[in-house]
Amino acid sequence: MKLHDLSPAKGSKHSKKRVGRGPGSGLGKTAGRGEKGQKSRTGYSSRPGFEGGQMPLVRRVPKRGFTNIWRSEYAVVNLSQLAELEGDITPESLRELGLVRAGRKVKVLGDGELAKPLRVVANKFSKSAREKIEAAGGRCEELQA
Repeated sequence: MKLHDLSPAKGSKHSKKRVGRGPGSGLGKTAGRGEKGQKSRTGYSSRPGFEGGQMPLVRRVPKRGFTNIWRSEYAVVNLSQLAELEGDITPESLRELGLVRAGRKVKVLGDGELAKPLRVVANKFSKSAREKIEAAGGRCEELQA
């Protein structure tokens, strides 16, 4: 197969509708725009969220709460996930394994059991996670912000 043999899949291309080209086309006279009104005029474009002049839903519904702009998001890893791993565990190694996404801080939670000693490096540890890692003979190293 060569470049000149390529063609679109059957049925994937449609010919353009030629509107306003006489009654024989089936799309003459009003050209599919219906009768009179704002929508039939040229230049009309609807604005997202516009509800014909009535008070929009976004403004009718009361506002609630606030967004803390200083909040920091943590990628969560449980001990049950760490129990299956070998060697030193760092945020970089967790990214390579696909357990956390790049650019996120890592927090280790204490769900699960740990049998072998591990050296775990993360931004935060829950109390139970720290206790379980140290009870298994491992070390918890906290990264500074």
